[in-house]
Amino acid sequence: MKYLPAFSLLFFIGSCCNPNYICKTNKLPIFDYQGHRGCRGLYPENTIAAMKHAIDIGVTTLELDVVMSKDFVPILSHEPFFNHEISTKPNGEMVTEKEEKQLNIYQMLVPEIQKYDVGNRVHTRFAEQYKMAAYKPTLQQVFDSVQAYLKEKNKPQVSYNIETKTMAATDDIFHPKPTIFVDSLMAVIVRNNLEATVIIQSFDIRTLQYLHSKFPDQQTALLIEDYNKTTLSTQLRILGFIPTIYSPSHTLVTPLLLKQCKDVGMKLIPWTVNDLQRMKELKKMGVDGLISDFPNLYIPLSQNK
Repeated sequence: MKYLPAFSLLFFIGSCCNPNYICKTNKLPIFDYQGHRGCRGLYPENTIAAMKHAIDIGVTTLELDVVMSKDFVPILSHEPFFNHEISTKPNGEMVTEKEEKQLNIYQMLVPEIQKYDVGNRVHTRFAEQYKMAAYKPTLQQVFDSVQAYLKEKNKPQVSYNIETKTMAATDDIFHPKPTIFVDSLMAVIVRNNLEATVIIQSFDIRTLQYLHSKFPDQQTALLIEDYNKTTLSTQLRILGFIPTIYSPSHTLVTPLLLKQCKDVGMKLIPWTVNDLQRMKELKKMGVDGLISDFPNLYIPLSQNK
C-alpha cells in the first residue's frame, strides 16, 4: 500500500473537512482493547456470551457485526446468512457450505432466525472456543444484556464498534440499501441513548457517507482490506470526510501510516491481531488500539510482560 506525504492529507482536510468535528468525536480510551466479534477465539462469535466474557477479560470495546432481518431488525452476524462453519439448523442438521447462502437472514423474521444454533458446532479454525448453545441475538438484546451485566458486575462502560455488513452487489438481496440499513441501526442506538459509546465501522463507504451526512457527530471507522492498493489520501478523498478511526489490516501498518493518521486527527486501530508478539510490536509502534479474536492476550500485553 502506498501513501502520499502528510502535507497532501493536511491540504485535503483544509479543503473539505471540519477539524472541530474530528476533535469532538475523539472519545475513545487512550489505548482501545477491542474484542473481535466479542471474543471469537474463546466463545461463539457475535453472541451475548462472547460479549460478557470479553467484558470479564477487560476489553474497552466490543467489536461486532450487524445484518438485517426481513423487517429491518439489526441482528448480530458476520454473514447475512447462516455460515456453515458455525451453524446448525433447527432440526439438528448441520448447515452445509452448499446451502448456507440459501439461508438468507434478510428473508427471515427474528423468531425463525433464533431457532438456529451458532454455538455448539466445533469451529475448525478456533479449537479453543468454548462450545455452548447460542443464537444470533438482536442488537437490542445485546444492549440490554451488556448494559445490565456492566451494572451487575460494577464494570466501566464499554464502547460498541458496530460493523455494517453491506456491499453494493448484494443490495436488496442480503440486506437493504445503505439508507434503510443505517436508519434502522441508528434507531436502536438512539433509542438506547448509546450514541456516545458507539462507533460505526464499514468497508462499504456508502454507509459511512450516509451516516456522516445524517448523524455527523457519530464516531466512524473506515475499514481497509489487505488487497486495497489506493493511497490513504485517495481513500479519504473518496470517503469525503475524516473518520474517527482508520482501521486497516494489521499487515498494512507502518510508522509512516501512523504519522499520516495522527497528522489528520485519526486514530489508527488495526485488525485482527491474534499474536502477542505482533501486538507488542504494534503497540510499541504507536497504534491507538487493537482488535483481536483473543482478548485474553491483552492481559500480558497491558502488563508489559
